[in-house]
Amino acid sequence: MPTSFNQSVIEEFRAHRGKVGGPFEGSDLLLLTTTGARSAARTTTPLGYVRHAGALLVVASNLGAPRHPDWYHNLVAHPLVEVELGEETFEALAVPTEGELREELFAEVVRAAPGYADYQARTTRLLPVVRLEPAEPDGWEPPAEVRDLAGKLLETHTWLRAQLRHVSVETEEHFAARASHTGPGEPPAPGLGIQIRQRCLAFCRALEFHHTSEDAHLFPGIAIHHPHLADTFERLRVEHAVLAGIQDELVALLDGLAIADPVRFRAELQRMTERLTRHLDHEERTLLPLLAEVPWPPVAPPARD
Repeated sequence: MPTSFNQSVIEEFRAHRGKVGGPFEGSDLLLLTTTGARSAARTTTPLGYVRHAGALLVVASNLGAPRHPDWYHNLVAHPLVEVELGEETFEALAVPTEGELREELFAEVVRAAPGYADYQARTTRLLPVVRLEPAEPDGWEPPAEVRDLAGKLLETHTWLRAQLRHVSVETEEHFAARASHTGPGEPPAPGLGIQIRQRCLAFCRALEFHHTSEDAHLFPGIAIHHPHLADTFERLRVEHAVLAGIQDELVALLDGLAIADPVRFRAELQRMTERLTRHLDHEERTLLPLLAEVPWPPVAPPARD
């Protein structure tokens, strides 16, 4: 869809709580905001969707054009996306589906919206079916109401730990499935699969953003009032650099939709788990007492006459 048309749909969607007229009247429509694969710019696209098993399905049809739409390339590179659905806005994990699951879900989509079969007939490329899943890992519970910056930091750390734990569990399940396969049928794919890739990549992007924000804003802000902690902040920055190196190794192994060396990935994931756990524990012991008196969300300064 042309950009100008997209923008008019977006404005109507937001103005009328998810309801639009014209060619989309009566359709199930959401707004998907992705991060540019190369530009890192945020782009919002109106898309039709189908509900299935607790997730939302969107199809990268591009109206049957020979190339995938830009938003699909964006979510492959940056799996954490923002979804606007009616009056609700939430973060989701975007997971393209593969093999038999993709075929099953595409059939579900066509039953709900037969036009996608026409789009598939127009092109030789396989139209990707993407599941928009909850961004939070299974079993993750956000802490109680966050009222200070210490609580906000702890909330972020808790999310990072849970994401990493979730990836580790999925990785071990993958190895167990490969080891137990003895009967007829196709063995598990040689790579780790796109579900693990997207979850791990989302964790890496979030960790990078968190540490960059700490180095650029949080640490300098605290250092103004606590100059005696200069050595502590330098140690944390060095640890950030070490973790970034491990993160780069993981991202390199996640290049493409299949992982070439699952054994190496497993070893790097274990190294990340050990180093990150020690880092977060040390940071919490050092910083949480200092941040407990800082209100969150930040209090706006009083307006001047």
